[in-house]
Amino acid sequence: MKDPSFHRSLTLFRAFLREQQDPAAVYDLLARDAADQVERYLRVHGRTVVDIGGGRGHFTAEFRRRGAHGYLFEPDAAELTAAPAGAAVRADGYLLPLADGAADVCFSSNVLEHVADPATFLSEMVRVTRPGGMVYLSFTNWLSPWGGHEWAPWHYLGAERARRRYERRTGRTAKHRLGVNLFPVGVGRTLRQVRARTDVRIVTARSRYWPLLPELAPRLPVVREFATWNLLLILRRCP
Repeated sequence: MKDPSFHRSLTLFRAFLREQQDPAAVYDLLARDAADQVERYLRVHGRTVVDIGGGRGHFTAEFRRRGAHGYLFEPDAAELTAAPAGAAVRADGYLLPLADGAADVCFSSNVLEHVADPATFLSEMVRVTRPGGMVYLSFTNWLSPWGGHEWAPWHYLGAERARRRYERRTGRTAKHRLGVNLFPVGVGRTLRQVRARTDVRIVTARSRYWPLLPELAPRLPVVREFATWNLLLILRRCP
């Protein structure tokens, strides 16, 4: 799908609405879309792509389908049971079992909001990326309409209230809890952290799903925290 385009955004939005009913189809679609975004800047065929926190391996499988040497690094052993055979390693994103510069592309989709120390997580992604290589990092920021994940948008009224409401209405235990496995990461703070670094430069900083002027929202203080929804950063590792 062309990125950006209204057709792409509508297709992804409709898919997200079906996530609970058919998660595999949704994440396969998202994986194809994310790989397309990476390949706008670097063809992955024959390249080493490492996916940090990629869960059940949908992204890794897509990169491998395109001819990349794709590897998944995931801390949750339960998720790894569905990962591509021979492609997955149980590992923490804070301390990857990789040499400096081992990857041509270091990829992370919707993981940053689940780590307590985003700056260290980013530093590790940069460390394992070769000079001239790419870092793909996207996340759902806390103040976006989806920031509370399964209990959004009620997180605007308070995280604990939103979580209790979700559990009361569904009868299920919420997957996420603020300060445990979900953290209030912001667009502005993340951009400042990245721009303060001397080992990467920003290739693009944009709303991941918007079909129109996707680079505008992240430039607007305050507004960006609500309007970006999901920030996509593609970085180039400096020589």
